[in-house]
Amino acid sequence: MLHTKKIGFIGTGVMGSSIVKHLLKAGYEVSVYTRTQSKAQSLIELGAKWAETPKDAAKNRDIIFTMVGFPIDVEEVYFGEQGLLQTARKGAVAVDLTTSEPTLAKKIYESAKEKGISSIDAPVSGGDIGAQNGTLSIMAGGDEAVFNELLPILQIFGENIVYQGEAGAGQHTKMCNQLLIATNMIGVCESIAYAMKAGLDIERVLQSISTGAAGSWSLSNLGPRMIKGDFEPGFYLKHFIKDMKIAIDEAEKMNLNLPGVKLSKELYNTLLEKGYGDNGTQSLIKYYID
Repeated sequence: MLHTKKIGFIGTGVMGSSIVKHLLKAGYEVSVYTRTQSKAQSLIELGAKWAETPKDAAKNRDIIFTMVGFPIDVEEVYFGEQGLLQTARKGAVAVDLTTSEPTLAKKIYESAKEKGISSIDAPVSGGDIGAQNGTLSIMAGGDEAVFNELLPILQIFGENIVYQGEAGAGQHTKMCNQLLIATNMIGVCESIAYAMKAGLDIERVLQSISTGAAGSWSLSNLGPRMIKGDFEPGFYLKHFIKDMKIAIDEAEKMNLNLPGVKLSKELYNTLLEKGYGDNGTQSLIKYYID
């Protein structure tokens, strides 16, 4: 069944590509744009239409999703020379799935509103596995009525989908998520490094500790990757550093000191300097065992 609503999708990276596949499978017509066309080739072969620019991807679309790397990229795809707000029609909904700055989400909301376009900030959590399985957690900010209309489409690739409040609230919620991951990843890596040094069978250790009070998503899903030496990105290390910087900057605006995430960012920066930026966040284990 082909749905009447037409979708534009900008940014077909590790997670974006899987989301587009879910939308195509659900019967939606999807136009895609990403900086390197070859990275979208598999989607084009599945039926996605190629767009030459972000504004082409948004033209005559009812919903435009964006999922890019950094806030500067979000600025470009919305407000740049080829930005989507130039061609998005009145009544369209722009949905930013990127983890970005709450202040930028508010800027997009206000600028879109002036053009008769709705805007939702909807960062996701769950990494490559969640995107592939269609089980992402989605944290949404913006007008609740718009969110409710959008919900059936978000449910195609998301499972835990929660409306958080006004524009920017989704991004603030994602910061809460990233803060937990940042400090938890230190614990996961130190636990595994300790087990290695003690000469334990790491898989047996995980069997014992992953289901008790010490259990976490990172331990269960990324711990085994660390053990195997699998550092392929479910989420890029360089993007995680970006998220931690946003969280620290936003916390400082609220006069809140976050020593845990500052330490995590410092450790990850040492790996970035060694050239691991395109590896996954589980690469933090290299700080302890390299």
